[in-house]
Amino acid sequence: MPATTIVPVALAILYQGDRVLMQLRDDNPNILYPGHWGLFGGHLEPEEAPIDGVQREVYEEIGYHPSHLTFFGEYHDPQVHRYIFTGPLTCELETLVLNEGQGMDWVPYDSVVAGVHYAKSLGEDRPLGNIHRRILLDFFRRELQV
Repeated sequence: MPATTIVPVALAILYQGDRVLMQLRDDNPNILYPGHWGLFGGHLEPEEAPIDGVQREVYEEIGYHPSHLTFFGEYHDPQVHRYIFTGPLTCELETLVLNEGQGMDWVPYDSVVAGVHYAKSLGEDRPLGNIHRRILLDFFRRELQV
């Protein structure tokens, strides 16, 4: 039986106060968490350092160069090994260009706790990806102490 390949990814928690910027993922059934809210970031290239990968992915997805990212932690499951970085978003949401996904929004702490956030682009509530919610709950507990 062949060994399962674990995919390395790097994700960014971009925040302002008690809100985090999240991406509404496409409804493509071939991706993890289709139609869910998730963090910006993605797959690492071969031999790419996680910090370089998260900066590249964030720029590709929203045209933003994070000015300062701090390593937060690692989360893994049988499919994906996630490197998590945090940093403040130092620009207005309106200046970002969404190049991947079907929406983005500031998601407040209360929506993270509830596990659901209203998608303005679709006019309906959409769930947060389970792992993304878990990561953000850890972030709010450790960094913002809520």
